[in-house]
Amino acid sequence: MRASCCLLTFALLFFTVSARTGNGEEGFVPLFNGKDLSGWVNVSCAPSTWSFNEEGLLVCTGIPTGEIRTERMYQNFILELEWRHLVPKGNAGVFVWADDINARGTPFIRGIEIQVLENAYGNTKNYSTHGDIFPIQGATMKPTNGRGGMRSFPTGLLSKPSPEWNHYRIECQDGTVKLWVNGTKVNEGRESVPRKGYLCLESEGGVVHYRNVRIKELPESPVDPAHVAIADRGFQNLYTGVDLSGWKPSGGWIARDWILAHEGSGPETSFLETGASYEAIGFVFDFSFSEESTGVSFFPRGPKGPSIIFERGSDKLEKTGQWNRIEGEIRDGKLSYSINGKAVEEPLIDLAEQGPLAFSTSGNLEMSNLYVRTLPVEN
Repeated sequence: MRASCCLLTFALLFFTVSARTGNGEEGFVPLFNGKDLSGWVNVSCAPSTWSFNEEGLLVCTGIPTGEIRTERMYQNFILELEWRHLVPKGNAGVFVWADDINARGTPFIRGIEIQVLENAYGNTKNYSTHGDIFPIQGATMKPTNGRGGMRSFPTGLLSKPSPEWNHYRIECQDGTVKLWVNGTKVNEGRESVPRKGYLCLESEGGVVHYRNVRIKELPESPVDPAHVAIADRGFQNLYTGVDLSGWKPSGGWIARDWILAHEGSGPETSFLETGASYEAIGFVFDFSFSEESTGVSFFPRGPKGPSIIFERGSDKLEKTGQWNRIEGEIRDGKLSYSINGKAVEEPLIDLAEQGPLAFSTSGNLEMSNLYVRTLPVEN
């Protein structure tokens, strides 16, 4: 009787360990705790975009378009996860080796994407519903099964339609990405840059469930610093993509998915001001003009303080319809900043010790990727 009990206990223990490690494969650890986003950073989504249901499944609403990412970087690893779309034609993705925040004028992060489309989305010569591997927003990769670009196409379409579950195994080693779909290898990309960075899950219009998201780290290799993604700079997202919470708008400002837009053609100036006040900070914001745009003013210490005016048609800015990125710091009464990566030689000085960030315009304007980070204050 005692021997039988021991055997039963051993069998149950073996089954439990096998279930957790994937048929006996050791070394995996979960990336989610089934309760909250501990260990992850909300890069550009609303708090409501990602949550866990009563079954412990990670639920993505698909609104707005954006990402969450891991708090730490990874180089060589095996990532496994199960996913299912709840709505036909849903869109989503998994990113590896990604930067810390979104690229200029886009809701996406530079990195390597593994496509997660629902089957009804359909296949074309330019993309497959699932299993594609491709670099985005300035990343590069050499495809194993390409069609003239850097996108690598799967050798088979093996995903199951909504609402069935699918399994991805993604092996990343020294710039090579390999993908298995439901147990069969279907794709590979090589010589990726970056090849060390963050892992991301993407929200892009599809209601998606995830479970059993886990990782097994592999030994690291020497890596060129130029092949490492941009590390966490501490930026916090200021715009949810679903509403204007955290802001004080006056007329014409609307939440339009990943774009915070101002719609207006009259002479009246509309302001957009953060509800929070800041002292020493770094900041990022993107904007784009239309033919009806006049310009945008940036008030680093609120609408009652000095401003910088960015006028449509300025030779320092991109052409109408293209995106600009302003990045800078406010510290010790001085603002220093760059326009599309080029430093401005004349800083704005004599600023108040603290204050909100604010913008104003009287015409059509699109903004995105509004981030702020706290800087140390010198005593």
